[in-house]
Parts: sequence; structure tokens; C-alpha cells
Amino acid sequence: MEPFVVSARKYRPQTFKDVVGQEAITNTLLNAIESNHLAQALLFCGPRGVGKTTCARILAKKINENDSENQQDEDFAFNIFELDAASNNSVDDIRNLTDQVRIPPQVGKYKVYIIDEVHMLSQAAFNAFLKTLEEPPKHAIFILATTEKHKIIPTILSRCQIFDFKRITVKDAANYLKYISENQGIEADDDALHIIAQKADGAMRDALSIFDRVVSFSGKKLTRQAVTENLNVLDYDTYFSATDFILSHDIPSLLLLFNEALAKGFDGHHFIAGLAAHFRDLMVCQHPATIELLEVGDEAKKQYLEQSKKTSSSFLLQALDIANDCDIKYKTSKNQRLLVELTLMKLSSINFDGEKKNLNS
Repeated sequence: MEPFVVSARKYRPQTFKDVVGQEAITNTLLNAIESNHLAQALLFCGPRGVGKTTCARILAKKINENDSENQQDEDFAFNIFELDAASNNSVDDIRNLTDQVRIPPQVGKYKVYIIDEVHMLSQAAFNAFLKTLEEPPKHAIFILATTEKHKIIPTILSRCQIFDFKRITVKDAANYLKYISENQGIEADDDALHIIAQKADGAMRDALSIFDRVVSFSGKKLTRQAVTENLNVLDYDTYFSATDFILSHDIPSLLLLFNEALAKGFDGHHFIAGLAAHFRDLMVCQHPATIELLEVGDEAKKQYLEQSKKTSSSFLLQALDIANDCDIKYKTSKNQRLLVELTLMKLSSINFDGEKKNLNS
């Protein structure tokens, strides 16, 4: 049995072209290398799992490849030093690093020092690093990576060229997951991949980890049902049904649907927040210009467009306001179930009074 390699490692990008969703940064870095405009101190910051360390490694290889293209990649491994500041955060660790910096590289042109989680360095370690960072030797390039830029002292920030990595969009993540599933011979629904991408919340590494987990659960065929079951998320269908009951003022069926969700282990906050998000998605479907804000698969998009035709903008605005009010009050409520049930009753009664008066007249 061959050892399993997780997708996040197996499909780690090897060139800037492979990096997902960070075109602005990768193009800037490529242009800087080609025009010999690369700063000696770079700071990569952004959320977890978006490609900071990956880009640092690609950059480290790329600048030495330019110097002599025929050499093997292994030779450049001696020029790349990675330091995890989470566990090497003392003054002594930084002094050891600054002592190493003085020695020029044996192969290639540059020595590249990648310091991950740099915000974990102690105050004294930051101060010990300042002079080296301001005036590094010609052969040294520092790439600092962090998820928490606000924790880095201003004197370090002012000495670095800062690159802000953005969260990966649901569309980009879903497209990359599609490429990987095709590569592995896995048949995956678009809706299933979109749910995984949404659950990852902007982190490509998280999306790949979730993908591996779901594939272990369901094998070579990924369906929307399998993904929602494995990830313990409420399926779109629950919210489509809930909205249909609200529009038809069917309070008993709506309360029973909520009870089913509770029986599956979801809490009321999860249900009402999901319902509010569903109303928002219906709202963006009502105008052609905002349809692209709907981050779901093609099949689900058809259902959203169909249901949005049954609702009015005024109804959705009221529904969003009621659901959002419940979301705000949920944590402080003494009887949380009753709060959600009362909210569902209010939602079902939005246009009910008006209809009743019309019938009487």
C-alpha cells in the first residue's frame, strides 16, 4: 500500500502560473524579477491557506534559476532557508540567522530566507532583526509571511515591500477542485464542489483538506447529498422548502422543518443565519447585474432564479430584516428555540394580513 499524500501537498503549485487566485501578486513578482526590481525584504500577509509560503518558495527558486538555468533544482535547496518563527522566536534564533546571512551562497546568486508566522517573534527578536533587514548583504533576500500583519511592529513594516494576499473566491476554488477531481478520475457535481469551496471560506488549503475528506467518505462519485451529509451543512433544499412554506403562510410545516433540522444536530442560529443568506441570494437573483454575486453551482442557480420570481423585493427586504434581528438577539436569548420559532412565524405572516383584508373587502 502506497503512502497517501494529501491534495494540499500533492497539488502544491510549482510555478507562479499554478497559483490560484493571486494573479496581481504573481504578475508583480514576475515583472520585478525580469526587470531586476525585486526588493530585498518582502512581507507576504493574508489569511491562512491562500499561497503565501508557496509563493515564497516559488520566488526563491525562480531568482536562482535566472542565474543559471541548467542547474538542477536540488542545488538551490542549499540557498533556501525556512525558519518557523512560531517555534524559533527568541533573540538567539534571530542572531544565529543574522550570522548565517553574512556567508555568500556556494551555488546560484541569492540566499533566500523565508520566515513563516513572523508575527510570533518576540519584541527583542524583532529589534535584533531590524538592522539586518534594513541593510542586508547583496546576496540575501528576506521573505516574511504572516496571517496577522497588525502584530508586526511598524519599524519592520517600513523596511519591507508589502504584498496583501486576498481570500480565494468560491468560483476560483471550485474551478481548481474541478481540475483536481478530473485529474484523479472523480466524478463530481458542480454544486458539491461549490459547497466545499464555500465551507473553506477563502482558504485553498482548507478546500483541499475538505475535498480529501469527502472523497474518503463517498469514493469516486461526489454528489451534493454526500457532501452536505459529510460536512454536516444544511442543504439548499432545506431553505428552498422553508421559503416555499413562508410564501404559502404554512406555519405548521415550517415549524416541523425547523424541528427536523434540530433533530439532525443543527442549532437554531445555524438555521436562521442560513435562511438569511438564502434570502440574500434570492435578492441578488432579482437583478441581472447582481446574479454574478450568487456563488453556487449551475443546478442550484436555476432553482434560485425560479424561486426569486415568486418573491418581491419588499418581501425579501422585510424577511432579511426579521431574520437578521433574530441573528443579533440569538446569543442573549434565554429561550433560543422559541426566538427562532417566533421569527419563522413572523416571516410566514409578512403578507398574510394584507391578503386577509383584501378577501374580506
